Amino acid sequence: MTEGRHTKLLAGLGIAAAILLGKIFSLQVLDDSYKENADRNATVYETIYPTRGVIYDRNGNILVGNKVAYDIMVSPREVKEFDTLALAKVLGVEPDFIREKLNEYDRNRSRIGYQSQVMIRSLPSEIYMRFDEVNYRFPGFHGQVRSVRDYPINAGGNLLGYVSEVNPAYIKRHHGEYRSGDYAGMTGIEAARENDLRGEKGYHIYLRNSKNQIEQPYKDGAEDKEAVPGHDVTTTIDAPLQKYGQELMQNKVGSVVAIEPSTGEILALVSSPGIDVNALADIGKHYKEIAENPYKPMYNRAVSASYPPGSVFKLVNGLVGLEEGVLTPSNMYPCSQGYHFGAGRKLGCHSHKSPLDMEESIMMSCNAYYCYVLKNILDNKKYDNVAEGLDAWREYVMSFGFGRKLGSDFPAELSGNIPSSKTYNRAYKRGHWNSTTVISLSIGQGEILATPLHLANFCATLANRGYYYIPHIIKASEGVEIDPKYYEKQYTKVSLEHFPKVINGMWRAVNSGPGSGGTASIAAIPGLDVCGKTGTAQNPRGADNSVFICFAPRENPKIAVAAYVESGGFGANFAAPIASLMVEKYLKGEVARKDLEREKKNANLMSRVKKN
Repeated sequence: MTEGRHTKLLAGLGIAAAILLGKIFSLQVLDDSYKENADRNATVYETIYPTRGVIYDRNGNILVGNKVAYDIMVSPREVKEFDTLALAKVLGVEPDFIREKLNEYDRNRSRIGYQSQVMIRSLPSEIYMRFDEVNYRFPGFHGQVRSVRDYPINAGGNLLGYVSEVNPAYIKRHHGEYRSGDYAGMTGIEAARENDLRGEKGYHIYLRNSKNQIEQPYKDGAEDKEAVPGHDVTTTIDAPLQKYGQELMQNKVGSVVAIEPSTGEILALVSSPGIDVNALADIGKHYKEIAENPYKPMYNRAVSASYPPGSVFKLVNGLVGLEEGVLTPSNMYPCSQGYHFGAGRKLGCHSHKSPLDMEESIMMSCNAYYCYVLKNILDNKKYDNVAEGLDAWREYVMSFGFGRKLGSDFPAELSGNIPSSKTYNRAYKRGHWNSTTVISLSIGQGEILATPLHLANFCATLANRGYYYIPHIIKASEGVEIDPKYYEKQYTKVSLEHFPKVINGMWRAVNSGPGSGGTASIAAIPGLDVCGKTGTAQNPRGADNSVFICFAPRENPKIAVAAYVESGGFGANFAAPIASLMVEKYLKGEVARKDLEREKKNANLMSRVKKN
């Protein structure tokens, strides 16, 4: 090898060595990312759970708050030999409970890894403090302080909903937003406003030593993240009214919904039987008992039960008849214990004055009158056939919100049902049915189904003389927005001029006095000008359902109420007094009709209702 080639080779090796040393210096001295990565392999994250947002009623009363709960956690891989009997005595549990838990964790060792597991939830504070004093004796075990829901007012478990630990299916549905040990709202307002209420988790980072023991905070806590509390949520609910509705509906099956007509804000949403808020605080303990109750208290009848609306639906048909020009307030129709059609067929009715005009038909709730009205709508000469007439009728009805979801911000809302010509073409074949085939639609029976929320919204539409705001349960507040649609008027297809004609009949139904033939005189409240309509809906499962809608006052209405009591009999038996007591409570602050209040509160109809 020549001297020149030798020199070049040495120079090349020197340059390569310099580059390598420079790279090593950069990695080890200038760039600490590799060190950080090594550190991170020895770190453990301790989750900081945020405080969940408070839920308020419309007047600032706390419906759902927070209180402190104490849990005992265990990190299985950090557990060393310890005195099982001593720990069991401190925690007030059996030694076998601790052994079984540790065996369970050992079986799932690969899945759990270094994660901490909740061994005991919601310990009494005195036991937790006792454990905290001797915690050092039990390596791998530690305490956790967290907030849980607190319910100062018994304002409806179905309405508020419950919070519980997420399961694998929930975690999968939410694409990594949650992990095992997290909590989320599962029903009611807790579920509907989960994104607002839940807040944002934080964490502490700790370093482990070579023996997998937690040694110190990582970077002195510089990379820890504080938890962000959830937003408080203000509801439209009036807590005293909600509580009062629950008291009136105790030992009954059904629902009461109250709406402020001028805003669409839901004042009360009562489903009975419901869930006591005391059970919500520890839903895991009570879930099986609630779920197995044959009366289904977890089922929110206010938005998820579809019923035949009965005679309150006559008001819809009256309005459609007026708009279609086949009815005027002065039209008189006869009633001979019902409407007779076909070969001796009859849709029956109770005994009352005959013939009647429109206002009297509403006041006395005449079935025959509305059979004539519906027949004239469907057989209107402007339509080529009854099927076309029925579909036109359906469009009118759906403009009131029936037959579809209203778009409320409350979960689990059902659409109900308003039949179309396709319904009867399938049942009877095209051209083989006519207006009398479907005559039961005239009185809110047949294939018509509606939720109590639909009925309350319809009542608010009447109160507003032709429009409604989509019912909603959340008010806009700091950090919480609501959809702009809740501020928009929703007009029906019926001209506003027709509504006062129907309202006159509603006022007379309540205020004409006993002996007048008015079906709702029990709902009269001196000085409030209540306008209402009774309904008695056929129930294939037992006694007829009691139905009533009302609003008050007549001018500038402040509240619209729908009451639906399963197997309650005539509308005046239970639904009308319950709804009117709600009106009195809300508008006057106290109830003067104490005897009526006592009678309806104490009535027990549970034996009448067939269990599911």
